Amino acid sequence: MIRIIAGGKKHENWLKEAIAEYEKRLQHTPYSLVWEFIEEEKLIKKLETSWPFSGRDHVIICDERGKNISSDEYSILLQNAFISSKNVIILIGGAFGFPPEIRAKADFLWSFSKLVFPHQIARLLVAEQTYRAQEIARGSHYHHASQI
Repeated sequence: MIRIIAGGKKHENWLKEAIAEYEKRLQHTPYSLVWEFIEEEKLIKKLETSWPFSGRDHVIICDERGKNISSDEYSILLQNAFISSKNVIILIGGAFGFPPEIRAKADFLWSFSKLVFPHQIARLLVAEQTYRAQEIARGSHYHHASQI
């Protein structure tokens, strides 16, 4: 199971349908997604006062200042966490992201692109890329790497 903690409101209606499609396609374990929504300010305060994650958690923060990786690399990152019996936690900040002190505590900072995306779009990207990671691990034809 992958726990996604997102700052801000629940999914907008236009986003619910798209995310639901990927959730439906995801196998139940270990790629299933569980969403938790916390008001952005409360989430930051919670993470600043006490880091609620342990060494059994692999914490990924989505952040434009993070490392840009390929879909294959994301799949490997998840597979390695699952093999190590780690819980995968993905944090998606609100409009202003997370302060440096919180980013420094993460196991991995993940940037989708040099472009900046609204946090609602970031949620959809996480859902789709997690589905793609599952399919890469399964060896399906959903993902086809470019032939350069």
